[in-house]
This record gives sequence, structure tokens and C-alpha cells, in this order.
Amino acid sequence: MNILLRTPFMVAALAVALLCVAQRVPAQQPPQAPPQIDIAGEWQSRIHEDQAHRGPGGELGDYTGIALNDAGRQYASTWNAGILALPEVMSKPHPAQYFMRGPGPNMRIKKITDPYTLRLVAYTLEGVFGRDDRVIWMDGRPHPSEYAEHTWDGFSTGVVKGDQLTITTTHMKFGFVQRNGVPASDHATMTEVFVRHGNLLTLFSSVDDPVYLEEPMVRTSQWVSTSSYRPDERFSFEVVEEDADQPRGKVPSWPLGTKQDEFAHRYGLPFEATQGYREALYPEYEQKLVKAMQAAATQATGKGKSAGKEKAQ
Repeated sequence: MNILLRTPFMVAALAVALLCVAQRVPAQQPPQAPPQIDIAGEWQSRIHEDQAHRGPGGELGDYTGIALNDAGRQYASTWNAGILALPEVMSKPHPAQYFMRGPGPNMRIKKITDPYTLRLVAYTLEGVFGRDDRVIWMDGRPHPSEYAEHTWDGFSTGVVKGDQLTITTTHMKFGFVQRNGVPASDHATMTEVFVRHGNLLTLFSSVDDPVYLEEPMVRTSQWVSTSSYRPDERFSFEVVEEDADQPRGKVPSWPLGTKQDEFAHRYGLPFEATQGYREALYPEYEQKLVKAMQAAATQATGKGKSAGKEKAQ
């Protein structure tokens, strides 16, 4: 009888004891997702490569490192820097195919999140030349129709996989991939990969253009995290008449067939090696280049000797 009376009390006490033990022993945590890249922050550019191309701009006829096709080579050889003085060109920002590689940019990257779910919707990138700021959609939305509007910054979507953020950009306006006339058509697509190492940010960029390039143009750019961010302030353009002597309607350009060989002569290179042929991208071309330079040196020596003999006579 006493045992029966004590049973409910004992059951209740045992339940309380088990609850206390359960509170002391932490529940098994679910496995954590692998670390993922976050590019938000304020970034200052570090120009470790191609300063001449990214600062003052490449020289006419210097298409080294680019796999141009005949159409791209023809367009670049007819480009004249005087076109930058045209009123309709003065206020153009750098196009998406180039502005991440140009003189900078220092940039601020912000995260846009859904106010209810707190999921990442997009990154915004501010501070490029002309303030042609970008939106990188991270919510899985598709790219628009091929007939949709093309803009200076294009339409960008991003996907994070581990420590890499891969961005695909389409719907870019006709522009350039180098500031010496190397063109980029509005059919181009661009793939970018951000990789972050602590306070350093590296961007791999590949521009694939079926109109002007035989192979994608690949480049890298670097930034460092900063607390003294200064955006590019060249976002308000004043259009003026810089070259009043030009007749109305004239568009500065070089005639078709112009041979831009000043760069080759200045650095003692065979003209062919500077013209953006695909084979010149690969290490095997070095042997051909050496032979061409030796042949040119031999020819120059022979001409020098002949001129000396004629002068002596």
C-alpha cells in the first residue's frame, strides 16, 4: 500500500531529474555549412599588373595578350583617340567589359537582404568610373530575354560555391575591353570569379565575344580592404566643344587598312607579334618570335653594311 502511494511521487521526481540532466547535456548540433565568401565592404584597388594599360591606356597597335579576329583587328586599327572629344562620347561611362579593370575602381560593395527572411538578394557595387554602378543578383532569378535592353553595366547574377563567387553578366552595351580601340560587341558575355583571402580580394574576369574575339579575354584585378574609402568622383560630366575646328558630323578615325606599327617599332618587335593573333598567346609562340627577331636583326645588319659600302664609294 505504501509503495503504491509513493509511486506517483517517484515518477514525477524521476521526470524532473531527467529534465535537469537533459538541460545540462547540450543537444547534438547539426553539421555546419562550409564557409562561404562574403565580398561586402570597402575596397581600394591595387594595380599590380598592366599599369600602362589601366592608367594612361594602351598604345595604338598594342593588341598583345588578346585573341582578336580579323573584324576586331580592323576595328582597333581604325580607332582614333580624337573620337573621345565628340560631345556624345564625353559623358559615356566605362562599359561593364572594362570598368572593373580600368584605373581602379575603388569601390563599396553592399549586401541587400530580404527584410523578412534576411536572405541575401543582391550585392550592389558602387564607385566605378562614371558611377555606372552594378547590381549582382543573388536570388536565383534568370537572365532576361535576349531582346531585353542592353545597359552599360549589363545584367549580372551570382552564385556562391565555397570560397568563390561566380558572376555571369549579359546584356552589355557595345563597348571596349581595352582603351586603345579594342572593341567589345553587345553579344559579349562575361564570367567573373571573386576570391577573398582575408583583407585581399581578387577578381578573375573572362570576356567571351563571338563578334571580335577568337578566344575569351582573361584578366585579373586586385583590391585590399580599407577604412578610408574614396569613390570615383568622375560621375558628373560636362559636355563641351573641345575641337571646334572639326567639320560638323566628322567622326575621327583612321582609314581602313591603316597599319598601326609605331608600337612594334618602338620596342623592336615584329609587327605580327603585336596584332593580337591567337597563336601569340601561347608559350610555343616564343620560338617563332625569337626566330623572327633574329631574322630582322640580320636583315638590319645587312642593310647597314650595304649603306656603309655605298657611302664609302
